[in-house]
Amino acid sequence: MSTGRVEKERGGSVDDGSSALVQHHLHLISDATGETVNSVARACLVQFDDTEPVEHVWTLVRTRGQLDKAIAAIEAHPGPVLYTMVDDALRAVLTDACRRLGVASVDILDPVMHALAHHFQLAGKRRPGRQHALDSVYFDRIEAMDFAIAHDDGQGTEGLQDADVVLVGVSRTSKTPTCIYLAQRGVRAANVPLVPNLPLPQPLFRAKGPLIVGLTKDPARLVDVRRSRLRSLGDRREAGSYADLEAVADEVQQARRLFTQRGWPVIDVTRRSIEETAAAILTLLQQHRGATRG
Repeated sequence: MSTGRVEKERGGSVDDGSSALVQHHLHLISDATGETVNSVARACLVQFDDTEPVEHVWTLVRTRGQLDKAIAAIEAHPGPVLYTMVDDALRAVLTDACRRLGVASVDILDPVMHALAHHFQLAGKRRPGRQHALDSVYFDRIEAMDFAIAHDDGQGTEGLQDADVVLVGVSRTSKTPTCIYLAQRGVRAANVPLVPNLPLPQPLFRAKGPLIVGLTKDPARLVDVRRSRLRSLGDRREAGSYADLEAVADEVQQARRLFTQRGWPVIDVTRRSIEETAAAILTLLQQHRGATRG
């Protein structure tokens, strides 16, 4: 399901909104990259079926002139406003304009900032874009991304001991995208493919520190994905063990048997998004680290 059509990004021009469909305009305004407000909008919009909001996105809005352009767009295409702005003066201008235009406005960060300030008994710095500062956390994420690339699809197996997580699974169980997503969270993730009739690398079994997770998938769905992959590569062959249901079912069964023998936790990714799989792995990783420290 579509979660909306973006009509404008980073202060570009807004189209006239003409369409045969009834359009619901939604304005996303941020004084930084817009990542937070976009994520919140995505999480909320998927709960509304049969609607296709037209999104007007404004990022790096840090001056009155930039904000006035966004307000003009709100006036031209009235609709709810979601925003993340730490400058009190600009926030006041925006909320006053929304009140005057009769549109709802929601400050995404304000309730959280107030709750944290009350709990910490401290005032927030209110500096835009601080989550993207070039600090140790940022460089940890970059290092984790480099690690995931260097240890993708069975590469660099001698370095598996340095991983936080190692994903093991048959072909097309989303090992690589899951590792990349985990790297964005600062997790050093590697993945090792299970290939029929090929032994797993010995460093995988010698690695004591990392959490090793087995990924599996419904064989029928796996066959569909593999055949689609072959077609995308221009390979019209849909027979053979790689995309044969009986062979794939046996491949998956053998993988599960290995995971059980090794005592590795298993995640079935058949009906999981990459984000859901990563969330499950992060929970397992937290438990793993707690057990290791204990």
